[in-house]
Formats: sequence, C-alpha cells, structure tokens
Amino acid sequence: MKPFRYERAKDVVEAARLAAEPGAKVLAGGTNLLDLMKGEIEAPDLVVDINRLPLKAIEETAGGGLRIGALATNTAVASDERVRRLYPLLSRAILSGASQQLRNKATTAGNLMQRTRCLYFYDRTKPCNKRVPGSGCSALGGHTRMHGILGTSEACIATHPSDMAVALTALDATVETVDAAGVERRHDITEFHALPAASPHLETQLTPGELITAVTLPPPPEGVQTYRKVRDRASFAFALISVAAAGKRFALGGVALKPWRARQSESVLTEGGDFEQAVAAELSQSRHHGKNAFKIPLAKRLLAQAIREAHQ
Repeated sequence: MKPFRYERAKDVVEAARLAAEPGAKVLAGGTNLLDLMKGEIEAPDLVVDINRLPLKAIEETAGGGLRIGALATNTAVASDERVRRLYPLLSRAILSGASQQLRNKATTAGNLMQRTRCLYFYDRTKPCNKRVPGSGCSALGGHTRMHGILGTSEACIATHPSDMAVALTALDATVETVDAAGVERRHDITEFHALPAASPHLETQLTPGELITAVTLPPPPEGVQTYRKVRDRASFAFALISVAAAGKRFALGGVALKPWRARQSESVLTEGGDFEQAVAAELSQSRHHGKNAFKIPLAKRLLAQAIREAHQ
C-alpha cells in the first residue's frame, strides 16, 4: 500500500479544506474506501478522517420531514422508529443491502458516494475510464450481466450500487453540503449523481472539498411505499434490478450509473395513461449490452408491479 498522510478533522470546514487538497480522500465508515485502497484502485496522498464530527443525528424538521446526518450509520437509519413508521421504503432498501456488519459501519454520506462495483473497475489489468480517464471501457464487449441499460455511453456502462440512494430518489430527498469556505449548498438527489457521457470519472456534482453534511427528507408521501430488489442471491448481493415506489413517485436501481427517477412513467400516469404506457415510456430508450439483455423485461415487470401497487 502506498504511504499516505492521515488527518483527523476537528470541524466540518476544516474537513472540507483538507478534502480539497489534491489527492485527498474522506474516511467515514470506510466500507468502500478501504477496499479500494487495498486493491490499489484508490491511492490517496491524504486520508481525512471525519468520524468525530457531529453529523450523526437524525432529527425532525420544521416542515414535517427528517434530517439525517451524513455520519448516521445505515443501521441507525434503518432502525429509527420515525424512519420505519414514516419512510418504510428507506428502511427496507437499506436492510436489503450489504450485511449487518457492514450496515453497522456504513454511513449515509458514504453510501451515496460509494463507487461502482463493475468488475472491470476493480481489475487494474483492464482499461477503465472511471479509473483512468481516456483508457477505454473493458465492459463493452465483455461480461455485462450487472451493467446498465439506461443513460449509458460509449465511455461507460457501469451502474451505481446503492439501494439506499434509490429509495432516497423516490422520496425526493435533498443532499446538504458545505465547502472549504463554509458555503452551504442543497442538491436535489435526482441531480446529485452524474451519468457517464464522456467523463465517467466525474461521478457527482460535488466540487473538490465539498462535503455532504446531511440528507433531508420532505414530509412522507401519501400512498404506498415499496422497495423490490431482484438479485442473484438472497443476501449480500447488489441489485440486478430494483424499484422504489413512494406514493406516485418511482425510481429504479441497477439500471444506470445513478439511481434512475422514472419521470417519464410519472408523467404518463399524471396525464391519464395506463400502466403499460407508463412502463413502455420509461424503458423506451433502454439499451442492452450482450449478457444484460434480460434486464430490460425484468425492469419492465418490476416497474409495472410497483405502479399497480401504488394505484390500488
């Protein structure tokens, strides 16, 4: 492992200042970063430990929602009585991912910032535009069972691995951040992650040193909340396809390099279209890459089930 400098941040602004340094990476739960460092996918010059910052609280907002601190663990969020009662979708999505041990360490911000599990991204012997910009995408023409069908490009067909982020997308969450100058921003979660286009190494809208401080949920939606996930085994497996329903809002996981908000389906339903039209509209631009062709009909079936449940 490459030697690196270690700093424990005293406050949020100092953490952002340190994180803005070239070659810096932020350490929270470490469930993704440490694996990447051990595999030499990440080789930071500086590791900024933010674990002692006061960002673990889960608090009710004046508007009737919840504000979840960036360092609240996945276990803490999933087991919170208010989350289970008001946002059961979020609790179910979190509990469907990883293992209990990992959920005990993984944080809310870390979950949003985790990197793809594309096997070519993790294989340093293969070209990968996310790992080395401009080197090529080995997944194209390779083993693509887990890869994307929406929003892909000739530069990258990877998917985002988070279950939690899919639920937050359907729930219309907002991501709160702060930078090294103390400037705070609020990001609509549907715009937070970036599609690959020609620059798949640019994964979010964050600027260098900009840190997530919290995720805010609006008041719970009216109607059914569900999370369905199809995977290769019953536990500790990433989604082949997942779907989140929050009232009349829907999001898909396992289909793109970001949680995919089903805006076209929502629009068709709002305009009086039927379930089949809504599903067809959302998947009309889907594109398979060899071995992941099964994902398109699978996504259609899961989305159709979610829409039917929401409109019962």
